[in-house]
Parts: sequence; structure tokens; C-alpha cells
Amino acid sequence: MSERLNVKDLITVGIFAVIIIVLIFLFGMLGYIPIVMLALPVLAALICGIPYMLFLTRVSKFGMVTLLGFILGLVMFLSGHTWVPIVTFTVCAFIADYILKMGNYSSIKNSIISHGVFILGIMGNMLPFFILRDAYMEAMRTSMGNDYVNVVAPFLQTNTLIVMIVLTFIFGLISAYIGKIVLKKHFQRAGIA
Repeated sequence: MSERLNVKDLITVGIFAVIIIVLIFLFGMLGYIPIVMLALPVLAALICGIPYMLFLTRVSKFGMVTLLGFILGLVMFLSGHTWVPIVTFTVCAFIADYILKMGNYSSIKNSIISHGVFILGIMGNMLPFFILRDAYMEAMRTSMGNDYVNVVAPFLQTNTLIVMIVLTFIFGLISAYIGKIVLKKHFQRAGIA
């Protein structure tokens, strides 16, 4: 079997990129509720487990997960986020790709861990709120109003960021495990179960 990505692989990546992007953007609209905005990475981890695990039933080559992560980061950037998601999604996806390769694309444990790492890429959307806090507070004040900022601002602390990263990883593992259960038939057919 060729190690190079072919047209079928690229189409698979494209299809799953669209599915995951739509899910993230649909649930991302909940960010208009101030306190929910801080939970968006955890929500993304929960909702992306099943499609990611289904995607893995079609992955057998290094680079497919990395490409998926790059596309997600690029779409985030093009939709108004900073360039940070391009970096975080690509790096996390590359590590997830490597984890899958270590399991020879047939380890369910590696598949679940890879989702926990992969979905940490979503933190690229949140990092600017913590790193460039004052600038983002002003931009948020302009677009969302004082009440929104007054609810969110106290939570934009380093300890909150650490909790968000840990919870996103944990919920990424949980949703991947749920995805494994839901898609057990597909995993058996792909030789992963």
C-alpha cells in the first residue's frame, strides 16, 4: 500500500473537515451566551468525537489527520479568528497523526488518545483572549457590550486556561470513547476494533 496521500484520501479529509467545521460553528453560536463562550472548547471536544472516530476508520496514512487539522485552523482564521488556530490545530493534529502511526492505525487506545490531542487545537481560538486580554476585552466590549464583558472578564485568568485545556483533553477522550462504542461496527470493518 502506498504511503502517499491520493485523491481519495484528500476527498475523505475534505468531507470530514466540512462535517467537523459545521459542528464547531453550530455549537460556536452558543458563544453569544457569555459563560458558555468559555466552555466552547469542551463542547467542541464533546461533539467532534464521533465524526473524528468515523474519520479514523478511513485513515491509514500519515498526514491525513495533520491535513484535517490544518484545514480546520485555516477555516478558523478565514472566519475571523487570529492565525493562532492554524498553528495549534496543525501541531496538535500532527501529534495525533504520530500517535496513530505509533499504533499502526489499528490501536483503539491510540485512536482515542489521538482525538484528545487533536481537539486541543481548538484552544487556538481561546489563547488570544488570555494572551492579549486587554485588546480582546475592548474588541468584545465593542461587539458584545459591557454586560457580556463583565461576565466573561473575571474568568480570563491563567488558571481558567489550564482548566479549559485539561477539560478539553478529558472530554476529547470521553467523546472518542463514546464514538468508538457508537461506531463499533465501522471499527470492526476497518480492522481497528
